[in-house]
Amino acid sequence: MPTAPLFAVPQSPLLPVEGLAQGFPIHRIFCVGRNYAAHAAEMGNTIDRAAPFYFTKPPTGLVLSGGTMTYPPGTEDCHHEIELVIAIGAPAFRVSVEEAARVIFGYAVGLDMTRRDLQQAAKDKQRPWDMGKSFEDSAGIGPITQAAEFSPGRQRIELTVNDTIRQEGELSDMVWSVPEIVSHLSRYYHLTPGDLIYTGTPSGVGPVQPGDRLVGTVEGLAPLTVTIGPAA
Repeated sequence: MPTAPLFAVPQSPLLPVEGLAQGFPIHRIFCVGRNYAAHAAEMGNTIDRAAPFYFTKPPTGLVLSGGTMTYPPGTEDCHHEIELVIAIGAPAFRVSVEEAARVIFGYAVGLDMTRRDLQQAAKDKQRPWDMGKSFEDSAGIGPITQAAEFSPGRQRIELTVNDTIRQEGELSDMVWSVPEIVSHLSRYYHLTPGDLIYTGTPSGVGPVQPGDRLVGTVEGLAPLTVTIGPAA
């Protein structure tokens, strides 16, 4: 068996946790699609309330608050999507909705960046969304607030671009609640500490350009601030 790696590979950053010196290590990033009816409508879609669906992003695509997100290659239409993020802190497999809260470590504000033109091209051909969703610098995230200090309800979620409000809504607008998402996803994966779940975006998604300054907020959580850097 090999005893040492041939070379070093990029590692995802430790996420800051409010009030703690230790950082939150990242295992995987799951994302919920179409979890706000108004956003689904603006994209020309309807909600299937039977079950949520998911896509993933690379953990190495994370950008911490205060950082720069490079404008991605291969697109002329990169969009912002502000989201509440769930941080998993305990193993979870086939947990009930009632049990879901006990496996949540905390919450953060996140940005799901999307190469919208590539996503739409994939949709048109009934192909996976990977090229539109999974790329470098595609997942912004702010500091984590522990679950004991925050409970999702009717808190306002908002994104400004260059001080102009682009997206706004309430967490209660989500089609699938936080416990429902955790319970449903745990039917298909053994969730582990270090997993993140991006829970979907309200309406108002739109394009960004190099030089833009994005500020995402959820009432009760530390804000997320990033700058869009020059194209790769």
